[in-house]
Amino acid sequence: MTRSGGALLALVFCLVLGACRPKQPNETPEGAVRELVEQLKGLDGTERSAKAAFELLSAETKKNLELRAQRYSNASGKHIEPEMMLAPASFILRFNPRELVSEIRGGYAIVRARGLLQEESAEIRCVYENGGWRVDVQLPALSPVVIRARDGEPPVQR
Repeated sequence: MTRSGGALLALVFCLVLGACRPKQPNETPEGAVRELVEQLKGLDGTERSAKAAFELLSAETKKNLELRAQRYSNASGKHIEPEMMLAPASFILRFNPRELVSEIRGGYAIVRARGLLQEESAEIRCVYENGGWRVDVQLPALSPVVIRARDGEPPVQR
């Protein structure tokens, strides 16, 4: 085999290997949103199902859920993993998205979800982190912890 024939064969081999690699859902912002919706629909209260959905979230969203889990653990005395803070009832779809279109600007994207009716639309933020797109869920800020006063002491806020 000639030198150029060997290089061509190596190139074809690399292309075939690359084509055989399964496509990851979070290779696109739309894919990340679609996969998160599917994972949330499948939440069954187990840590395993919640972990898959948790991995599709941005670092900022994960940090927020970690703080919530820590606060719950401190208040209840029972440890809870951050992914278990994903409650299926909190993620009820307002409509069934028929179309997902993204607008990418550097490492950020807005995915516009559109339903069957004109008023059925939503914008979902995504960020590119750790080699894939992650959904950046904007959760309400945690309120400060108020430690109740004891016998005439003023309350303490943290």
